[in-house]
Amino acid sequence: MPLTDLTLAQCLALRPNCDEPADLDRFWTQVLDGARAVGARPRFTPVDTGLTQVTTYDATVPGHDGQPVRGWLHLPAGASEPLGCVVEFLGYGRGRGLPHEQVLWANAGYAHFIMDTRGQGWSTAGGDTLDTATLGGTVPGFLTRGVESPQQHYYRRLFTDGVRCVDAVRTHPAVDPDKIVVTGISQGGGIALAVAALVPGLAGVMPDVPFLCDIRRAARISAAGPYTEIAEYLRLHRDRTDTVFRTLSYVDAALLASRATAPALFSIAMMDDICPPSTCFAAYHRYAGPKDVRVYEFNGHEGGGGRHRREQLTWVRELFTPARSVGTPSPHDPQLV
Repeated sequence: MPLTDLTLAQCLALRPNCDEPADLDRFWTQVLDGARAVGARPRFTPVDTGLTQVTTYDATVPGHDGQPVRGWLHLPAGASEPLGCVVEFLGYGRGRGLPHEQVLWANAGYAHFIMDTRGQGWSTAGGDTLDTATLGGTVPGFLTRGVESPQQHYYRRLFTDGVRCVDAVRTHPAVDPDKIVVTGISQGGGIALAVAALVPGLAGVMPDVPFLCDIRRAARISAAGPYTEIAEYLRLHRDRTDTVFRTLSYVDAALLASRATAPALFSIAMMDDICPPSTCFAAYHRYAGPKDVRVYEFNGHEGGGGRHRREQLTWVRELFTPARSVGTPSPHDPQLV
């Protein structure tokens, strides 16, 4: 698989000039204030998964407009004190799946919340959360749903769901509210970056080959979906380029990353043709908090796979160790894997 984007040296030197809307902070404050004003409370119902070392709850969380968002909360069986928690957001097309399928973090001794993805879940894992908005004029997929207006865009709702799931987990008696890490692969990595920017006081964030970063550049250079949805929409609607990219700027994780201050562990794959590495590095360079990155030089969108899960396990363990001091490594000395 050849390089499809800039070289590593070029990515390290990149300092993208992304167009940021002047009211970005006010926009998200109003969105989240409105979501939190809805009076519904999260529900956690025990389910029998057949597993004896992990206790699982079927979660229903009030998301955007109070609409129910489903999820799984996994806990190590017999846990007797509040635990650090990993909140996971899923990749494009994925739903929460079956409750026994993803229990790595609970087996490592942490609480683990998996958020279902509204309207998705049609690829490899089923989902139960509907997207109730009725929006016309889109090409197949989610990037152009409601793209004529920031107030109507799909990812406005999805990012809000992510914030509200973190809010819900913080109220659970089994979770230490000061030890919450958000993570995700691809789309999930973009959501994790956005949530890290929008929720203060997180312990950490692990964006893995993140989607939704430097979206204008990605739409121009990526030959693979989902970014091709934008190009297809603009191929049909030639007069709407400025409107579309203005809307997308409100959900661009590279822009939001400059508001995030929790320690971060990124992963980036240099042969990724779905989330081009230059766009992931745009978010990494703009990230405001302490940060580290693992660069997978000869991998595509699969990134580091199981090897990177092991890196994350080590990173979270050290993050939650009281004596840990998280520094900011030089961005010119990434760890190649």
